[in-house]
Amino acid sequence: MSKAAKYEVPSGGLGLSGPITRPQPGTVPLRGDLAHIALAGTHLAAHYVIPHERVIGPNGADVMENTRDDSPVITHFDAGTVIEVLDVAGEWIWGCLGPEGPSGYMKADCLAPEAS
Repeated sequence: MSKAAKYEVPSGGLGLSGPITRPQPGTVPLRGDLAHIALAGTHLAAHYVIPHERVIGPNGADVMENTRDDSPVITHFDAGTVIEVLDVAGEWIWGCLGPEGPSGYMKADCLAPEAS
C-alpha cells in the first residue's frame, strides 16, 4: 500500500483574489481537472488530490508532457526518487516531486514494487 504524503488540508474560508498567470505545463502539479492539495489556497481546480508517495524503480522514469509515447520529455527522475502520485489512468501516472513541481506523466511500470 502506498503511503499518503503529509499535507495539511486547507481549512477556513478559501477565496480567489483575482486572475493569476497559469503555470507552464510540467511545473506545479496543476491540471484543469485536478491539482495537488497544497495548491488549494492559490489555484482553482475541480478537484484537489492528497498525493500518495511512491518510489521510482531501477530504470528511472522519463517525465513527459502528456500521455503519448512521443510526448516531449520534461525531465528524468532517477531510480530511488520518491515521487507523489496524483492520478493513475491505465498505463500512465501523473505525479510530481512536490507542490512546487516538476510534474508530469510517467509510465506506471516505472514505479518500484510496493513493499508488502
